[in-house]
Formats: sequence, structure tokens, C-alpha cells
Amino acid sequence: MHRRAMLSLGFGALGAAALGTRTSAQTPSGTIKIVFPFSPGGPGDAVSRMVADSIASVLDRPAIVDNRTGADGRLGINFVKNATADGSTLLVTTGPTMWLMHMVHANPGFDPTTDFAPIAQLASYDFAIAVANTIGVKTMSELVAWIRANPSKASYGIPGAGTIPHFTGVRLSKLIGVDMVRVVYRGSVPAVNDVISGQIPIVVTTSADCLQQHRAGNLRILATTGNQRSPFAPDVPTLRESAIDLVGDAWYALWAPAGTPPDTIARLNSAAVQMLAKDDAKQRLKLLGLVAAGGTPGQLATAMTDATALWGPIIKETGYRIEQ
Repeated sequence: MHRRAMLSLGFGALGAAALGTRTSAQTPSGTIKIVFPFSPGGPGDAVSRMVADSIASVLDRPAIVDNRTGADGRLGINFVKNATADGSTLLVTTGPTMWLMHMVHANPGFDPTTDFAPIAQLASYDFAIAVANTIGVKTMSELVAWIRANPSKASYGIPGAGTIPHFTGVRLSKLIGVDMVRVVYRGSVPAVNDVISGQIPIVVTTSADCLQQHRAGNLRILATTGNQRSPFAPDVPTLRESAIDLVGDAWYALWAPAGTPPDTIARLNSAAVQMLAKDDAKQRLKLLGLVAAGGTPGQLATAMTDATALWGPIIKETGYRIEQ
């Protein structure tokens, strides 16, 4: 899930709780390390580097990106959790990597409510329901009718288990009333390719991973999962517009270890928001299939609360759990 998505966990009280968890030093003057817990390349890594550049410029301090990979992102996340809470070690990752992993892993090693202080949302993205041309449907209502008429053929590909596309497919199956077969791939590319070749009829993945093939006519995006239509595919309706009550987007965000001083959080938030307001940053994000976000630490905390409230019951109902 390199792009790539949401039981309230009390995020509104995060700041007060976090300040009591550890003693913070004065903000040092050395290099700021921004940990991205996945491999270099892809949109998340690019967003991390944009943030690093802005922080270096605004705070007049060197800032580097540390691709600290392993354990589906947990290694990097826990590295930041255990770092000194002085603003010198930060985390960029997706919202689902934080809240969803905490819900599906038996032992994630961190708690997003108590181990991290929110700084700012950075960029958002949504997901798509796309189909093979071979099944001959052009709308979500036609797809629903096709699935009900062909339940034995109704399979959908996802770019990984325990992801937002995974649980979107589960929820969609329940709403349609057909237990569709889930086919798990290692990433979006092979799943999209198998839809194009007609090996599977449906794929659920990030919109950005389907857009080029949709525009080329190699597959068809029937709906996106955001509250609003994707700015990259304004002709495609949302699921809600298609009479399916399901919404699910995701975003990259910036966090610090819990206990980071409020004035440090404020300076880091300002650096991120200043960058996101610039036209060139918006354009760079657009090329990655992302929409610039921004906002306050409180708004990021609220987004986390809303996401967990939305997806918590869906995930619990599936019984999906990673024990190791």
C-alpha cells in the first residue's frame, strides 16, 4: 500500500494526556529527522521530502527523511514513539497506518492516542471501484445487478490484506448482499493488470492507481469513495451518489512523539501549512494523485476520531486480526 482508506479513541484529549507522558527538553538546533516507515519512492516518500524541505526552510534547521522500513510500518512508527519528544524526530505516514493497524494487529507496539501528538494533515486521497471492460457494466447500479446475477464470478482484487480497500470490499459485499470472493495482491499494479486482462472483474484500490488506465479506456472506474467527487475524475460519481452508503478516504499526516511541547508543535504545524498553501506544492501533490490538506493539530485529531468511528465497527464485524 504505497499510496494509499478511518470507535472513538479519545483523540480530542490527546494533547493534555500526551504532555504528561514524558519530560521534554528544549527544542535542539540539530538536524530534524522525518521518519517515513516505508521504502523510498511513491507518494508518501515524496510528501515526506516536501515536508522536510519546508521545515528546514521555515525553522532554519537541517531536515532529512529516514526511510525506516519493516513490519508493515511498525518499525518506523515505534522508532518515533520512543524518540525524545523535542521536535527532532517526526513521523509521516497515512492515517490508516496509524488507526487501522492499531485495530487489526494484536500487538502493534503503539497506541495512536497516547504515544503521538498530531501536527497536521498533509495530503488526502480516495479509493475507487473499477471494473473490467469484459463484464460490460458502466455504472454502479449495473455492477450491483451483475454481481447479484453472477455471484460465482463476483471476485474483487485488493492491494493487500488489512487495508482500506480490503474493508471497503467487505462492506460493499454486505451492502449488496453477495459474499464476493476477495483476491489479495501484493500492491495495486498486479491487481489492476488482472482487471485489465479480464482475470478478475473488479478491483478496489486507490483512485490514482486506476486513473491512467481509466482514461485510456482499459478499465472503467464506476465510483470513488470520498465525500466529494475526486478532482482527478470529476465525471465519476461517489458511492453515495450511486446509492451505496459507504465513504472512505485517507490521508498522509505529520506526527511527533507524545509530550512534544505545544510551541514546538505549533512551529512544525506552521511549516507544514505554509508549504501546503503554495501553488507549486499543490501542483506537485496533484501529480501524485493527492490533494493538499493542512489544518490544525486538533483537526488531525478529529479526523482520526472520525475515521476510527467509521471503520471500527466494520473491521470488528469481519473478525480480521493479525496475531503475529
